[in-house]
Amino acid sequence: MKRILSLLFLALMYGVGVSMGADSTLRLDYVLGVSAGKPVIMLHEAVKMPGWGGRCVNLDSAVAQGNGQVRVTDARSGKLLYVQPFSTLFQEWLCIPGSDTVGVSFEHTAEVPLPDGDAVVELLLFDRRGDVECRHVTRYSPADVMVREVKRPSVPMTVLHESDHQSPISVAILAEGYTEAEMERFYDDARKFVDEVLGYEPFCRYADRFRFTAVALPSGGSGVSIPHDGLWLDTPMGSHFDTFGMERYLTAPRIWDMYTAADAAGAVHIMVLANTDEYGGGGIFNSYALTAAHTPQVGPVAVHEFGHSFGGLADEYFYEGEVIDDTYPLDVEPWEPNITTLADFGSKWEADSASEMYEGGGYRAKGIYRAAYDCRMRTNESPAFCKACSAWLERMIRYLTEE
Repeated sequence: MKRILSLLFLALMYGVGVSMGADSTLRLDYVLGVSAGKPVIMLHEAVKMPGWGGRCVNLDSAVAQGNGQVRVTDARSGKLLYVQPFSTLFQEWLCIPGSDTVGVSFEHTAEVPLPDGDAVVELLLFDRRGDVECRHVTRYSPADVMVREVKRPSVPMTVLHESDHQSPISVAILAEGYTEAEMERFYDDARKFVDEVLGYEPFCRYADRFRFTAVALPSGGSGVSIPHDGLWLDTPMGSHFDTFGMERYLTAPRIWDMYTAADAAGAVHIMVLANTDEYGGGGIFNSYALTAAHTPQVGPVAVHEFGHSFGGLADEYFYEGEVIDDTYPLDVEPWEPNITTLADFGSKWEADSASEMYEGGGYRAKGIYRAAYDCRMRTNESPAFCKACSAWLERMIRYLTEE
């Protein structure tokens, strides 16, 4: 009831939501690719469904820029109704030399509160300097018969950690590579993930604002694809190692199917547990986190990847004498809160002296700085997030749950 009243209040304020106390979602599935050497966005389908699993506060403000944003505006007044920052694997692909000549496509899903009137939904992708690189505009009308209504899917699931907050942060934990016979193991793995995340500050302090739901998606076989071992398996989200030639980079290309599973749980934050003992993982801001569930380091790796997907935190590790790519131009301040090029350090963490900055981060040994010598975003050995990351995560939690 609290959530419905909150949504009704937002509908009056922003014109977002539907009447009669019901809350709903507009889901847009996109294809991201390259045409004539430039990135392009194509709409695959738009549907509407009952329920809304995202934030119910601060709808018209973004806590971070992200590498892209979905924006909803009133078609008549142009007033911003909703904005959500995100990042994509596609943009990481664009950092690879020669990627603009290869015909590869990536799936992307954006979910927004269903507007109760005519609205414009704009999907923006930014380049490495933060400038708009490409955009797609969809005009939505409640009368549009081509936006079909669908029911949320029915999938076996269990709520592992409940919240009575009026605007809870809903996290779906999805099974990847578990057979029907292995589902009890999946639920056990999911419980361990919840316990691990809620053991870290600031998550433990705000544990009552999180809802974690384990979604049991069965696979025909056990495990996930490991291309460097010649192993390819058909799993619900198609997860595989060796992304972009990096053996440990574990990602999932079937984003539409992933979001359909998360929709069943009414969640927009996603953690995928891969049934494998091969070391690896990946995390993409406001998209998903994915980790190998059966390695000795699964706890710290899972929290690290959740730091990426939930908090938009950057990697703080680096390689001496090596630059992986030009992800972070040194004359541009990264939008990620835990690293800086000093181009606009005033927008980052508070530092009383130069000793509170350590050179090396964002894959570069020189020119990028972090706030602490060690952190969960740097090594598996660190027992906690650094002060800068912890402060940002707290800000994120409060942004998602407080006016």
